[in-house]
Amino acid sequence: MTIKPLIILPDPVLRQLSKSVERVDADLRKLADDMLETMYDAPGIGLAAIQIGIPLRLLVIDLAKEGETPAPLVVINPEIVHSSDERSTYEEGCLSIPDYYAEVERPATVRGRFLDREGKQQEITAEGLLATCLQHEIDHLNGVLFIDHISKLKRDMVMRKFKKLAKDRPPSRMVG
Repeated sequence: MTIKPLIILPDPVLRQLSKSVERVDADLRKLADDMLETMYDAPGIGLAAIQIGIPLRLLVIDLAKEGETPAPLVVINPEIVHSSDERSTYEEGCLSIPDYYAEVERPATVRGRFLDREGKQQEITAEGLLATCLQHEIDHLNGVLFIDHISKLKRDMVMRKFKKLAKDRPPSRMVG
């Protein structure tokens, strides 16, 4: 497994729409394993393929806490088929927007469909942190960032900060 470099705001790659996965094969499973390794190394609880510069509808999640047995979830071509009217608020962060956190309100429960790492159709009903994480990562696949759910004033401040940081940071793009 290989740890991949993360795409960091304000990189426009993060705004790309990810394409559906056409085939679940060994290469895709290897990519999912690399994504899990990258997410664990960061450390984080979710990662979308676009965050490592690959515009595919693929994400990984693991909500296991430190010291718990890992429980990785590989989610391919996810779609939310139902969202509850009830809302919940969590403080969200993002590996592509390091060290910035904000309260985001989202549906408290979602039901979704996806393919697992073997290419089998699955359904999931998620609530709490899993529901938030799924919605956050699916947003990434649609070119949406969690800062798009906060006030324009706060979002503009975050964008200015990360544009300034990007000027001071050498470009880090993976080749291939």
